[in-house]
Amino acid sequence: MTARHRLVRVPASSANLGPGYDAMAAAVALHLELEVEEAGEFSLDPGGLEVSTGRDNLIVRAFETLHPADGIAFRLRSEIPLARGLGSSSAAIVAGLAAADHLFELALSREELLARATEIEGHPDNVAAAIYGGFVVCAAGGEAFAARFDPPEGLEGIVVIPGEEVSTRLAREAIPAEVPLGDAVANVSAAALLVLGLRSADLDLVARGLHDRIHQPRRRELYPRSMEIVDAAGELGALGATISGAGPTVLVWTTWEEAGGVAAALKERCAGWAEVRRLPFEPLGVDVPEL
Repeated sequence: MTARHRLVRVPASSANLGPGYDAMAAAVALHLELEVEEAGEFSLDPGGLEVSTGRDNLIVRAFETLHPADGIAFRLRSEIPLARGLGSSSAAIVAGLAAADHLFELALSREELLARATEIEGHPDNVAAAIYGGFVVCAAGGEAFAARFDPPEGLEGIVVIPGEEVSTRLAREAIPAEVPLGDAVANVSAAALLVLGLRSADLDLVARGLHDRIHQPRRRELYPRSMEIVDAAGELGALGATISGAGPTVLVWTTWEEAGGVAAALKERCAGWAEVRRLPFEPLGVDVPEL
């Protein structure tokens, strides 16, 4: 009997997108690849990453919510930096779930994958972008739900990835249980403009919709240099910039025509403390290509 063997490819993601705290995200063109194979015994090759190689690995934990990992060999390759706000844990969860689903032909729908991934991760934004690709808007509370749409033409992302990690726990603790009404209203307005701009490919509206008054100001002390980039993005020729997820990575939003100049200016400004990469928005979510 031929041993079953699958390859899973999952994109990184940037959550919040400024005003869409815990409700919006986008897939970006960095990827995690996971090979799984029936090998007769359990093993995990981390591909050089400093992650657990045991059954407590997040990929394996997600896999085992659908099927035991006995006899399965896991081989991991990932471009997604850990603990930088680019959805590394969500990509791992989605990879584990998709691997079990395809290896054992469970035929889960993407909606079922989203529900299971959200249960593991605790919130739907990053996992939804990893599953569906493109841009997603997620329902808050209750049943996991996400609406997806394609990235508009002419829009490009650049990421500024600092060398240091930021604790997701500390980032969460920086946000109070209640926020002033004015901040909430400002974010609702900005998020509406952002979605309208993305859906209509109106990049002027996109620029107006990138402002946040809920999470970024309250986390400034966790990554002051990142917030300086957010504040200065317009001066550098970009549409704007947002903290990616819990940070410290910054997603800089720009037009395709301006991307080269903006990237060059960012590299000069961030020399010595952060990596700068042009990073297109990724329309394709989790994929299981033919081997």
